[in-house]
Amino acid sequence: MNPQAPVRAADDAWLTVVYYQFRAWRGRRPFWAGLFTLLGGVPIAYFPYADLRLGNVTLAMATTGGAGALIIGVLLITLGLALWFQQTIRVFAGVAAILLALVSIPVSNLGGFFMGFLSSMIGGALALSWAPGEPVDEEAEAAEAEAEAEAAAQAEAKAQVPAGNPYGIPAPRDTETAHVTETTAHADGGRNSAG
Repeated sequence: MNPQAPVRAADDAWLTVVYYQFRAWRGRRPFWAGLFTLLGGVPIAYFPYADLRLGNVTLAMATTGGAGALIIGVLLITLGLALWFQQTIRVFAGVAAILLALVSIPVSNLGGFFMGFLSSMIGGALALSWAPGEPVDEEAEAAEAEAEAEAAAQAEAKAQVPAGNPYGIPAPRDTETAHVTETTAHADGGRNSAG
């Protein structure tokens, strides 16, 4: 490929379209909760069946709960995928992911050496805390912006100094009397100073 060849916008347009479609897809579901839950199931299911080789020595990390670890790992992977494609079960999937992560500590080599445990706990917590966004209503948004602009204009009009006051000293409020003395009820900002 020639580095000096001109780059056309049409060549890179499909990549941008794919990125924005993925971003829109990701925004409508608990994507990160599913990803953490799915990634948490992998080490929980893998480590009980893995062999670690150090030179000529083979260390088997198999435990008596190997089948239980495989079941927990597969369930966590399934819950992660379910969070992506069935976001309505997010509360169930979040609670199940947290419970499975806790059960994986004694069953599966300390929850996949705490990698799978922590990832599944984070994924379950994210699933429980995720809430679907509300669709944007353009008419309501425009009406709200108009109401905010009107309120700001009214606040600005109230904040202006009256024309009869040349030195910028604030005038009495509408609820206060024009001639306040120490004995009136409106003295001292409306508080009575009787002992």
